Amino acid sequence: MTITQSTDPAVATERRPYLQAAAVYLGIRLFGVVVLAVCSAISGQPLSDRLTAWDGLWYLAIADHGYDGITHGLYDAEGHFAPHTPLAFFPAYPTLMRLLSPWVGGSLPAGLLLSVAAGILAAAAIYRIGRTVTGSHRTGVLLVALWAGAPMAITLSMVYTEALFTALAAWALVGVLERRWLLAALCSIAAGLTRPTASVLVGVVVIAALVAFFKGPRRPQPLVAAVAAPVGLVGYWLWVAVQTGSPSGWFDLEWRGWRTRFDFGAETLEFVGKQLLRGTSVMELLNVFILVLAAVAAVLLARSARADPRRWPLALYGIGVVVLVAGTAGIPFAKARFLLPGFTLLLPVAAGLAARRPATAIAATAGYVAFGAWFGAYSLVGWRYAI
Repeated sequence: MTITQSTDPAVATERRPYLQAAAVYLGIRLFGVVVLAVCSAISGQPLSDRLTAWDGLWYLAIADHGYDGITHGLYDAEGHFAPHTPLAFFPAYPTLMRLLSPWVGGSLPAGLLLSVAAGILAAAAIYRIGRTVTGSHRTGVLLVALWAGAPMAITLSMVYTEALFTALAAWALVGVLERRWLLAALCSIAAGLTRPTASVLVGVVVIAALVAFFKGPRRPQPLVAAVAAPVGLVGYWLWVAVQTGSPSGWFDLEWRGWRTRFDFGAETLEFVGKQLLRGTSVMELLNVFILVLAAVAAVLLARSARADPRRWPLALYGIGVVVLVAGTAGIPFAKARFLLPGFTLLLPVAAGLAARRPATAIAATAGYVAFGAWFGAYSLVGWRYAI
């Protein structure tokens, strides 16, 4: 019997799914950076300045000088600087930048390279999640495309933590879905050292691990994962508490410097009402719509989890991100960026597009990506309040 290999491009592509996911991600991100470069050139602003704006400058300074070596030149959102101010920024990303810096010629290329590499790793995990829960290669690829082209996805190509955190969160969720508890625990620990959004991820991993332990054969792996998952996040908070001499040290820094605290959505509701009734900024109004769409996506994701119990950790994570973003006061203009790690919110959209004709799915995704690229570029060049 003679075995012949298929020459169908679609079949060949599906044999290299992660390569396709990476190519889709990199292509969309390259488009976003090109749009930003054009806008930056027209406005006379160096592209490198836009790729390192705001938090990026803090990460560069921490990578170069450490937490104790920054003495001046950077300020919090209130225009102040104190010796403990840098501690508001989590250590994983600048530490990796510092380790890579000697090999690539400085902290700036190190930060950008880390974001690119982390984005590719995130795309691989996001594709895997989309394909696993739907059984569809097309859904996995579309999920990657929607995440890579989301409003404020430009931060995935900046000296920011969004790409690294999403990579860790996505692979932690892969670990949960596939019952690979060591992977889930290690990624959760690292995510807890990357950004405070890890509080949602850690909660999901702990709950999923406990459910698996008590409803399963009582093996020790999920219980160990439940205990280990919070170590990074809680450990850093405790370290900051020791450094500042206050049990609520990190939270105090966030409140004093960025007026950020969890207020159960009081400020967000006030912001939404103000923009809908008498808002004067189109960008602020767009942020409101993005937040509302995220809430709708969370409802759709919850409904999909009722139909497919495998999805409940994904739904819990997506809903948790929306609750955290909507329930936290401080920098209301940056809600679109804060929602970016909540990639699972895009799963119902990706599945819906995958069920459409290819031409329809491509056209809809292309329009979405174009809007996201403009939104990110204008936010950095023309508005500068969205990050």
